[in-house]
Amino acid sequence: MQIHLQRIVGSAHGAGQFYSRAVTEARDATAKAVSDARDGIVGCDNSAQSKREFAADMGIQAFSLRMAAEGAAAAYERAVREAWKPFDRPVDNPGQTLDRKAAEAQMDALG
Repeated sequence: MQIHLQRIVGSAHGAGQFYSRAVTEARDATAKAVSDARDGIVGCDNSAQSKREFAADMGIQAFSLRMAAEGAAAAYERAVREAWKPFDRPVDNPGQTLDRKAAEAQMDALG
């Protein structure tokens, strides 16, 4: 259950980050369109408007996923009677590097 909840929270987090990037792109495109309009260039606002509408759609999705994550965390706490905390996969031996593990496995295979 903890892993499933982690996926829900991870999706909400990813959607929030994607929304932030979409807003940044919309702001940049709008600033460019305003600048171009001052310079007499016509017809550049369609792209900026499209980016603003896309950012708005992503905002709705990010908000919905956030609410789902908050609801899932509350349901977990109610069912398990302890606050949800992110899943933390145990590490076999944190001090041992992957190269060292590979070398040991190769040496073991050689006999």
